[in-house]
Amino acid sequence: MNGKHLSKRLETVSEHVEPGSRLADIGSDHAYLPIHLAKNKQISYGVVGEVAKGPIANAINEITKENLLDLLHPRLADGLAAIKNDDRIDTITIAGMGGILISRILEQGKEKLTGRERLILQPNVGEDVVRTWLMQHQYRIKTEQILEEDHHIYEIITAVKSQQPVHYTAQQLKFGPYLLQEKSPVFIAKWLEERRQLQRVVMNMKRAVHEDRLKIQKIEQQIEEINEVVNREG
Repeated sequence: MNGKHLSKRLETVSEHVEPGSRLADIGSDHAYLPIHLAKNKQISYGVVGEVAKGPIANAINEITKENLLDLLHPRLADGLAAIKNDDRIDTITIAGMGGILISRILEQGKEKLTGRERLILQPNVGEDVVRTWLMQHQYRIKTEQILEEDHHIYEIITAVKSQQPVHYTAQQLKFGPYLLQEKSPVFIAKWLEERRQLQRVVMNMKRAVHEDRLKIQKIEQQIEEINEVVNREG
C-alpha cells in the first residue's frame, strides 16, 4: 500500500471525501490517505496529524517524495491539536483505531470542532462507542458502510453536526442505523461470527466448576439480540 495504491479500507474512506475538501487526517501514519486524495485532486488543503515522531517522520518522507509539501502539512500533535484555526478544515478523517480512542480524540479536541466539519470515522472495533459519542454531542450519522478486507470487517461512519438533538436506540448504536436497514452479506457475516464467539464463551462458562449464571444470562441475551437482527426481514 502507498499513496497511489490504497488498501480497500482506505480507498473506501477516500470515497466519502467530497471534492475540494480541506482535510485533517488524524493518526495519518504514512499519510497514504491524504497523499492519495491530493494526487487525485480531491482535496484543496490537507493537515496530516500524528502524535508520535516515527509515524510523522514516515509521513514527511512520503509527502516529500510526492512533492506535496505545498498542499499537505504534516504536524506532530496529539489528536485534533494538529488543527489550527486558519486551516479552515471542513473534513476530518480518523481511521484505523479503536472506537474508544477515536471517541477520546474527539472529546479531547472538542474545542477544535466548529460544527461545520464532516466527520469520516473508521473504527477497527468499538463502533458503538463512536456512535454513542456522536449522539451525545449532537452529530447525526449521515452514512454508514461495511466492508471486508483480508478477513477483517470494517465499518465507516460519516457524521455532521445537527441543529436538533439526535437520538438512536440502543440497537441502532450497536449495529448501526443504516447498516441495520441494509443488512448486507458482510453485515450478516460479521454478526454471525460474533454470535459464534459468544456461544463458545457460554459453552465454556457452563463447563466451569462455578457457573456464573448472571453473566451467562447476559451473554445469552446478546446472542438473542443478534438472532433477532439477522433473522428479521428488512
